[in-house]
Amino acid sequence: MKVVVIGGGPAGMMAAISAARSGNEVVLLEKMNMLGKKLLITGKGRCNITSSLDISEFIPNIPGNGRFLYSSFQQFTNEDIIDLLKKHHVEVKEERGNRIFPVSDKSVDVLNCFLDEMKNLNVKIITSARVNDILIENQKVIGVQYSDNKIEKADKVILATGGKSYPLTGSTGDGYAIAEKLGHTITKICASLVPVTAANNSLRLCKKLQGLSLKNVKISFEDEEKNKVIYEDFGEMIFTHFGVSGPTILSGSAHLLRYKNVEELFIKEKIILKIDLKPALTEEKLDSRILRDFDKFKNKLFKNSLDELLPQKLIEPIIELSEINPNKQVNEITKIERQRLVKLLKNFKISINGFRPIDEAIITSGGIAINEINPKTMESKLIQGLYFAGEIIDVDAYTGGFNLQIAYSTGYVAGL
Repeated sequence: MKVVVIGGGPAGMMAAISAARSGNEVVLLEKMNMLGKKLLITGKGRCNITSSLDISEFIPNIPGNGRFLYSSFQQFTNEDIIDLLKKHHVEVKEERGNRIFPVSDKSVDVLNCFLDEMKNLNVKIITSARVNDILIENQKVIGVQYSDNKIEKADKVILATGGKSYPLTGSTGDGYAIAEKLGHTITKICASLVPVTAANNSLRLCKKLQGLSLKNVKISFEDEEKNKVIYEDFGEMIFTHFGVSGPTILSGSAHLLRYKNVEELFIKEKIILKIDLKPALTEEKLDSRILRDFDKFKNKLFKNSLDELLPQKLIEPIIELSEINPNKQVNEITKIERQRLVKLLKNFKISINGFRPIDEAIITSGGIAINEINPKTMESKLIQGLYFAGEIIDVDAYTGGFNLQIAYSTGYVAGL
């Protein structure tokens, strides 16, 4: 049987491997001049391969239609991808937040593993091949038309062209148009795992703090109108010239985009990012800590007393927001002023007013409607012999290796 895979990202490569292992003749078509361009930039070029969590714990980390993936995850797990890498001498390590990386910290090693496996299985790879149409006869696939009207005949076709994020890597949403032409429904396409923008005074504050990375902080996105927590997390974030980013912020964006009337709340500036800068300490313990510092620096000015408590870049903004005179002697600071400082450190607020553009998003939310795909095989319910894999499907997860695992698992199942 001849199988044509469209798209050379992790989902497409895994689909090609899986189909070839089953004894099929496999052709992989990729419109870019090489495979795996997006894979190479994942995890800041280190490739967060998957998560070490038990596979049963993946679905709660997938806010976008996670339950649809139950069968795929049972058929190809995080242990299976690690075994494939080890077969090609790529050792892995676990880091904070259950993240799995190659020991070498090089995403190219992961890509080379896929390329070597496809080479061993005689997968024919054609790059610079832009697919225009999937050819259909009597609601069944018969082939693919690509660059300069070339035709590749096929018994089965796997569409794995990715989403719309990071267009420079080839993810430009082409697959949506191809699938739509065949009668498939495309749900609303949005940016997910995307940095967020700050409003007015908060934007000025973020610009002042640009480049400052905070580790081990607790964050929460809150609806101020309803006094409701939308999402909370613990970990790392970073201030930017437009607002905030980093792992906790990106995962939070996946919740924000699904929150009712979020755009309206952005306009009203009613979405607040609350940062607990000292989550390990209660307000009482933080107050005691500050008292100790103040005792140590009792002869100093307030502006020179926070070096051991805060990163240098944060000191001036915190002093300004605390409304305590920076030139006041530490031993003159009142209990009320000190408690105001404690509250500020436990509730540092940034007003959020939107998302960065989709081409800055790590992944796309939305895609081919899951009710039109058989979850056990990834086959289209509308067209016989047409399968889907990866980000083109309406599924998306938090950061931490879950989105790549979706790509491997759905690619593997489609390839079967």
